[in-house]
Amino acid sequence: MGKLRHHGDVETGPGMVDFAVNVQGGAPPEWLTRRLAARLGDLGAYPSGEDERRARDAVAARHGRRAEEVLLLAGVAEGFAMLPRLGSRLAAVIHPSFTEPELALREGGVPVARVVLEPPYTLDGVVLPEDADLVVVGNPTNPTSVSHPAASIRALRRPGRIVVVDEAFADAVPGETESIAGESHSDVLVFRSLTKTWALAGLRCGYVLGAPEVLARLNHGRPHWPLGTLQLEAIAAVSEPDAVAAAGRRAEGIAVDRVAMIPRLRELGVEVHEPASGPFLLIRVPDAELLRKRLADKGIAVRRGDTFPGLETGFLRVAVRPAAAVDRLVAAIRDVGL
Repeated sequence: MGKLRHHGDVETGPGMVDFAVNVQGGAPPEWLTRRLAARLGDLGAYPSGEDERRARDAVAARHGRRAEEVLLLAGVAEGFAMLPRLGSRLAAVIHPSFTEPELALREGGVPVARVVLEPPYTLDGVVLPEDADLVVVGNPTNPTSVSHPAASIRALRRPGRIVVVDEAFADAVPGETESIAGESHSDVLVFRSLTKTWALAGLRCGYVLGAPEVLARLNHGRPHWPLGTLQLEAIAAVSEPDAVAAAGRRAEGIAVDRVAMIPRLRELGVEVHEPASGPFLLIRVPDAELLRKRLADKGIAVRRGDTFPGLETGFLRVAVRPAAAVDRLVAAIRDVGL
C-alpha cells in the first residue's frame, strides 16, 4: 500500500531541474496570478454560492454539459477519495496507472481487482472481471503516456457498471483527442485536473463530470464550503474560452517538445515507450534506481517507475520539458552513464 501513495513531488527539491512532476511551469501565468490576487480581499468572507455557480457554469459551458453534470473538486485526488461512496462490490483498476484511485478504494474497504496491461499498454483485448461494477482507467494514462481511443473507453461499459475515466492530462493533448468529457453518459464519470497545465498544484483544483444522480452519491457527506474562494475563481478563470485556447496552444508546444525529446533520449541508449501523447514519457534503463540517484546528485529529479503496479524495475517517468532542460538531462545521463 505504501508504494501507492508515492508521487513525483517527493523526488524533487529546491533548485533541482524537475523532470519528476508533470506540472507545466513553476507558477501560474501572470494573468491568472493577477486574477487570483484580485480576490485576496474577499478571503474574510465564506466562499459564496455565486462564485460556485459561476465556476460550475464555466466548466459546463467548456464541455457542452449541463451545470448539474459538474461537481467541483479540491483537486482530482479529492474526487478519487470519494469513490468508495459509490458502494462498489468489486472495482477493477486498469494498470499501470495513477495509483490514488486504487489506494482510495482499498482504504474505503472496496475490493479491488488489478487488471495489468502488457506493453504496449493499450486496451486491445483487455479482459475485465465480469462482476466488476466499477472500472477505473486513465486517458492519457499516467505513466505510460498512452491515449486510448474513445471507442475503447466506451467499450468498457456494461449494465450496472460505472466507468471512471481519469482525464487529468487530457488538456495537454492537442485537440483533446479521445476525450469523452463532452459526452453525457449515465454510467461514466470523467475526472479533470487543472493543476498540471496551469501550475496550480498548490491550490488544488479540479472537477468531475457525470450524471447528477451519480455525482450526488459522490458528494454525499461532504463538508460545507468544500472549495475556497481562490479555488473557485481559478476554476472559472481557466474554463473560459480564452484560457481553453491558451491551454490548446500549450498542448501543441508540449507535443513539439516531446517529439524532439524522444530521439535525444534514444541516442543515449534509453528505451522510450511509444505511442506517447501525454506531457511525460515512460523510459526504461538497465538500472533505474542507480540512474535516478546519480541524476539527483547532479540536481535533476526524475520519477521512479517501480511504484506503479505492472511496471517492474528498470522504469522511470520523465516529464516532457523544453530543449534547454532536456540539454541538462542529456548531459547528466552522458556524464553518469546508464
